Amino acid sequence: MKNISIIGATGSIGTQTLEVIRSDIHKYKLIAVTANKSYEKMIHIIDEFNPEIAVLTDEMAYKNLCSYFKDKSIKTEIKFGMEALNEAASNKDADIVVTSIVGMIGLMPTISAIRAGKDIALANKETLVVGGEIVKEEAKKYGVKILPVDSEHGAIFQCLQGNDHKAVKNILLTASGGPFRGKTEEELKNVTVKEALNHPNWSMGSKITIDSATLMNKGLEVIEAHWLFDMPFKNIKAIVHPQSIIHSMVEYKDGSIISQMAVPDMKLPIQYALNYPERCEAVIEPLDFFSIPSLQFEKPDLDTFKCLKFAYEAGEAGGIMPTVLNAANEYAVDLFLKEKISFNKIHEIIYDALNSFENKCIKDVNTIIEENKKVINYLKNKYNK
Repeated sequence: MKNISIIGATGSIGTQTLEVIRSDIHKYKLIAVTANKSYEKMIHIIDEFNPEIAVLTDEMAYKNLCSYFKDKSIKTEIKFGMEALNEAASNKDADIVVTSIVGMIGLMPTISAIRAGKDIALANKETLVVGGEIVKEEAKKYGVKILPVDSEHGAIFQCLQGNDHKAVKNILLTASGGPFRGKTEEELKNVTVKEALNHPNWSMGSKITIDSATLMNKGLEVIEAHWLFDMPFKNIKAIVHPQSIIHSMVEYKDGSIISQMAVPDMKLPIQYALNYPERCEAVIEPLDFFSIPSLQFEKPDLDTFKCLKFAYEAGEAGGIMPTVLNAANEYAVDLFLKEKISFNKIHEIIYDALNSFENKCIKDVNTIIEENKKVINYLKNKYNK
């Protein structure tokens, strides 16, 4: 039986991880779970899985959860705050930690888990975007595996199995193109939050879905791929593939291209990461080649979807620039979701931030945290959140 901690258990990836656990309850044991405000979902998780520890980072949600279980007998210890979040990530009984929390908040619990010697099933791409070098060094120091959960990186990971990484020419990172594929910048001026959240292929959380609509999600994945697979940015090619059947590809120097294909369902990369190198019975529907449409491939439109271009540039620059990129994106997406700015304003705010901060080297995690705060404060003062 494999003991699992889930950091961000009530979001999209966390919920699907619970489905994978549920599919073979004798194979997995849920040890620790965390969430922010979703105490009602946490109630159901505690009732069903009886984890050792459950953490909420929102104080009111924590109080509500404690109140619900006040007169009930449970073995789960309910805790509050960031320190408890790190405690859940580094739980002594966990074999693997699924880091599915969204945003830069996932950096510290991931590092805490690594330092506790836990393998990481990484779904929090921001961790590698802002702290890739530090995370990789820590993983090497503590001898832990970082197993990608993103469908694209999980696909690349599989396409590399059994091959010499020195023989890789390019990583081909596929993107659905989101709900606005083919639109011009002018056509995107007045799109609504509801339209932006209407992803054609995937069911994801709101922040990631907006990132998909701007192609920033693909930009963050480019930076993530750079760190996961030690590939130069010039050898990581983003390709729009609207059907989301091919989840990514690896091109080798002899001209061979190996792809990983499946229906668009996150339970597959989650299951593969949890059980690597073992393959288990399918938790997804089989791919029916006779019912899928023809497969299309397009170049991304970097003139309209500038966020992808900014991500390549920030990744190449290194230092704190990916942190600036990520902080500005998190801030701008939050404003858009609250209907305080237009869709196109997202890339304008990111461009502003990238041109308002001088680059510098990252000395440690504190450098990242401090620069993130500076970017957010700059944007708050300028855009009056």
